[in-house]
Amino acid sequence: MNRRRCVNAAITVVCALTVLASPALTLQASAAPAAPKAVPAAPAAPAAPLPPTAPKKTLEEVRKEIDGLYRKAAAATDAYNLAEEQTEEQSAEIVRLAKMIVAGREKIDALKSQAGAAARAQYRNGGLPEGAQFVLTDDPQLFLDNAGRLKEGQKATKDLLAEMTNTQAQLTVYAKDAGTNWTKLEANRVKQATAKKDIEEKIAAAKKLESELAAEERERLRRLEEQEQYRAQTAWLDTGVLKGLSDTATPQGKRAVEFATAQIGKPYVWGAEGPDSYDCSGLTQRAWGKAGRNIPRTSQEQWRLLPRVDIKDMRPGDLIVYYQDASHIGMYVGNGAMVHAPRPGRNVTLAGAGSMEILGVVRPE
Repeated sequence: MNRRRCVNAAITVVCALTVLASPALTLQASAAPAAPKAVPAAPAAPAAPLPPTAPKKTLEEVRKEIDGLYRKAAAATDAYNLAEEQTEEQSAEIVRLAKMIVAGREKIDALKSQAGAAARAQYRNGGLPEGAQFVLTDDPQLFLDNAGRLKEGQKATKDLLAEMTNTQAQLTVYAKDAGTNWTKLEANRVKQATAKKDIEEKIAAAKKLESELAAEERERLRRLEEQEQYRAQTAWLDTGVLKGLSDTATPQGKRAVEFATAQIGKPYVWGAEGPDSYDCSGLTQRAWGKAGRNIPRTSQEQWRLLPRVDIKDMRPGDLIVYYQDASHIGMYVGNGAMVHAPRPGRNVTLAGAGSMEILGVVRPE
């Protein structure tokens, strides 16, 4: 009995120790289990340093960035305008070739009809041409009279076959040219789409920069633009460039100047050729078109293809090309001034002819 009590007591102690040593067990008793001993927290890792805040751009830096974006947009506009002009040319050429192909096929059909009529006549005559029937006659006089007709008939048949062969060869060339022009047309459409995307991105970026400025800063930005143009114009005039320059335009040049200045106040829109809005080369092209002289569409092509003159010989109506990439152009109107369509967000206006970096001068006349 004592042994049994000792065993029972030992089991009770073991169970109690087991319960106390197992914090994961849930006790059904009303008393809450003792809280586990707190473990000291590991020392916190040092916080990563924040990236340095970019210094705020000065207004002059913003002005230069905006000006650069609009310059790039102007260059892309030239690429767009050139691709558009080439697309129109290729489209017109494809239409012209298509008409020639239709006319050629109609001619082939007519020649085939002639050849068929000759073949049917020969069949009716027993396989001999009509002229040969006369040649084979027993009448000597009739033979002599119609020998020439046989020769003429042979020549006519030979000419008919040659004409058919030549017309068919022309049709092959027209079809090949049409295919080539179609390939060029599609390539120009891709160029247009790429240039358009580039233009819109650059203009959107420039407008975003401006929109982030407060109203007072935007006004200061406008004054900075004017000051930069005034500084450049003053430096240009200080070279004495106006000495000896003629302010007399030719009759054709005068008409071009009158048209261009009449557009003052109309908005710049890239790719526009009037009458309600213009880009820079659209204005100069339209003005000289009104004066009776067709000139290329883009400022780069106007610079490349029109006759160049020395700036000391410049006269009203001449075109001043700006920047090393020929991405901007204006028309000299005399007295050191020019008229131009500046950029998106601006209107056609008068400005100092030397207010931007001059590449050279061309004369459409």
